[in-house]
Parts: sequence; C-alpha cells; structure tokens
Amino acid sequence: MQGQSQQQAYDRGITIFSPDGRLYQVEYAREAVKRGTPSVGIRTQEGVVLAANRQVNSSLMERSSVEKIHKADDHIGIASAGHVADARQLVDLARRRAQGEQLRYGETIGVETLTRSVTDHIQEYTQTGGARPFGVALLVGGIDGDGEPRLFETDPSGTDYEWQAAAIGSNRNEIQDYLEEHYRPDLDLDAGLELALNALAAAEDDPVDAADVDVATISTDDGTFRSVSTDYLETILAEIDGGERDE
Repeated sequence: MQGQSQQQAYDRGITIFSPDGRLYQVEYAREAVKRGTPSVGIRTQEGVVLAANRQVNSSLMERSSVEKIHKADDHIGIASAGHVADARQLVDLARRRAQGEQLRYGETIGVETLTRSVTDHIQEYTQTGGARPFGVALLVGGIDGDGEPRLFETDPSGTDYEWQAAAIGSNRNEIQDYLEEHYRPDLDLDAGLELALNALAAAEDDPVDAADVDVATISTDDGTFRSVSTDYLETILAEIDGGERDE
C-alpha cells in the first residue's frame, strides 16, 4: 500500500520527480498531443509550409471554426496539435511577444527568439504548483531577418527542436517516416506543399480532402504569411491524384 501511495504522489504532483526521474504530468500532456489531429511543417529553400488536418466530427459543425494554423506575425505561422484552448493561449502569447519586439525595438522578432520565449513560458508550467503543463505541441515556422526559413517544434516539457520537416499529433510516427523518406533540402514551395499533403495522407486510409486540411505558407520572396485557398488545394490534390502518388 505504501508503494501505491508513493506512486500516486508522483502521479498527481506536477513538481515531484518519480524515483526514475520522470514527471508524469508532462508525459500525460504528451499523450494529449498524440490524441490531436496531425500537423506537418516543411522547410524548403523557398520558404516554410504548414499543413494541418482539421477534420470535424459532425457535418453540422462549421469547418472554419476549427483553427489549426495561426498567424503569429507577418512572417511567422504556428500549427498546433493537442488541446485547442491551450494552443490558443500560447498563440496569443506569441503574438504579444512579437508585437512587443516591434514596438520596443522597431524590428521583427526572430523565429528562434519567439519559439524560445514560448517554450520558456511552457517550461514554467512544469514546475509550478497548482498548475498543469500545456497539453499541446506547436510547429513554429517563418522567415528570419536574413531571409532564412526556420522551423521549430515545441514540446509540453518546454523544449524546442529545430527541424527540416516535422510532424506532431496523432500518427506522428507514420507521418515522420514518410517525411524522412521523401524530404529533400532542395524542394521549392509547391513541392513542399505537395509533400505535406502526401505526408498527411500517408497515415489515412482515404485520400485527403481539400476541405479537411488547413495550409499556410511563408515565402522567402517577401517573408509574408499566407493561407492557401481551398481551390488551390483542390488543384494540387487533383495533380497528385492524376499522377503517381509516392508510396
């Protein structure tokens, strides 16, 4: 009974390490991320592509109300997987941080600087009593001041990683395997968009529907965040279906 009581203490206490060095609440937050619909980020030589599955559970729900990709600043976008409300709080934090940089220094914030600011905030919630970790992972992509595309992932532990291509959410392993097999550093933006859609489809039994995905790009040409229209996605998907899909 004593061992069970100790296990429960480690399980419930966000600030208590287990004897093997684990924070159970952080691990549970990672499980919440795995339950979220997947998002994909691709870094190309022409910019960054962010794509997310936004399937809804009912035909009565408005798809436009399901936000998976957010504009943090003119040159930075964020895709999420996990608890939507947690993602919204972190996106709002990122927007305030970006605006503060512009007002204080008169220049745009760097992608890595913004990501580190968000992960610092996330980390605080892994050691604060009376709180819980954020049950969401983010992909932060954008163009730095020197014109270089950057792509980062945030973890519920408060750790950030830089990637060339990454997936978060459900079926991450399958999607990541597809990206590792098909990613090339010399991809252009359209090829990156096609790769992102194919990667999302790789973990699904049915082909991707343009209405079920949310896609945005940030191009090195002007460093501007742009949402990709459903009509253009349908054109890309028609080309994919008309040709030979990568297996």
